Amino acid sequence: MVALRELYPGPIDFVGTGGTRMEALGLKPLLRPGEIDIIGVSQVLFRVRHILRRIREIAAAAVAADPDLLILVDSPEFSHRVGKIVRRERPDVPIMNYVSPTVWAWRSSRAAKMVPYIDHVLALLPFEPQIYVDLKGPPCTYVGHPLLEKVNILRPAPGERPPLESVEKPTLLILPGSRTAEVKRLMEPFGDALARISRDFGPVEAILPAVPHLVGNIRERLQSWPVQPTVVEGEEAKYAAFRRAHVALAASGTVSLELALAGVPTVIAYRVEMILRPFKWMLRVPSVVLSNVVLGERIVPEFLDGKSSPDRLAAEVVKLLRPGAARDRQIAAFRKLDAIMAIEGDAPSRRAAAMVLQHLGNRGLLPPPVTADRVGNQ
Repeated sequence: MVALRELYPGPIDFVGTGGTRMEALGLKPLLRPGEIDIIGVSQVLFRVRHILRRIREIAAAAVAADPDLLILVDSPEFSHRVGKIVRRERPDVPIMNYVSPTVWAWRSSRAAKMVPYIDHVLALLPFEPQIYVDLKGPPCTYVGHPLLEKVNILRPAPGERPPLESVEKPTLLILPGSRTAEVKRLMEPFGDALARISRDFGPVEAILPAVPHLVGNIRERLQSWPVQPTVVEGEEAKYAAFRRAHVALAASGTVSLELALAGVPTVIAYRVEMILRPFKWMLRVPSVVLSNVVLGERIVPEFLDGKSSPDRLAAEVVKLLRPGAARDRQIAAFRKLDAIMAIEGDAPSRRAAAMVLQHLGNRGLLPPPVTADRVGNQ
């Protein structure tokens, strides 16, 4: 939103769904933040009537807003249903998808099915444009991952992360997830793992960065932990902890890429809902860890479902808390990410905004901005 206003000299009205930061930038909300904070099939089934009603309501509101362009941001099971309705009701409205669905991981048939209602995909990962070519999906451009704009706040300044060998108590990050269901499934094994780490390795400085809407839930669950971490809230405190950390124990998700860019050796755990476990064979990738997917190697150890026992998690974390090959291998691999994810010219947000304006310009809805030619059409 900021980049669109920087690149386009005229007024822009934003209407849609988003969080408090987007609202502060002028977004007129159609859905309150956190109203559909769900993940997993069981929660969807439990609230399916409510979700479907909200999809219809948001789609109707989007049509009524008479937009020049619709941008679907992530959450494909929700946003793409909105997009399909808008395309049916207003076929003249161009639709772009910012953050590709994981068609490279599972349900690859979705790519071709997006063609009737998605005009262009703005991808965050460098390999995704070729995937869309291979799967006969809509046009796709790699605009860069937003995390590339946070590298300076992810990585420590000189002296901010003391060498592992020089500290009595290494700093260990505990990251159980940013959604209620993730926290529910991982807090207990993470707490037990931390107790075993303290027993087998010795004292560590454990820090648990919590998203604001889950702080109460997390603190309640922490009451049963034998070893208590320090809970920090907010993005600034989270990234300060990243810059100090020597090792992390985290849920699978974007955080794995954040930690890799920050140079923090990591152990990843994830517990899938019981209802989905029989379908894990449908995954098309050898790893569910985003940093591993981008690197093309299983660098970060991952433990899914029954394999994510506290004993196994603790044993892997202890390896990384000591100097040695396991730790060095991750750090060396993470140094490759800058080259793999590199983009030319503008920052990811400006490249994405330039593509949006270029698309509108190509439709004759406004003159293309002068920066649009910096973005390739791969």
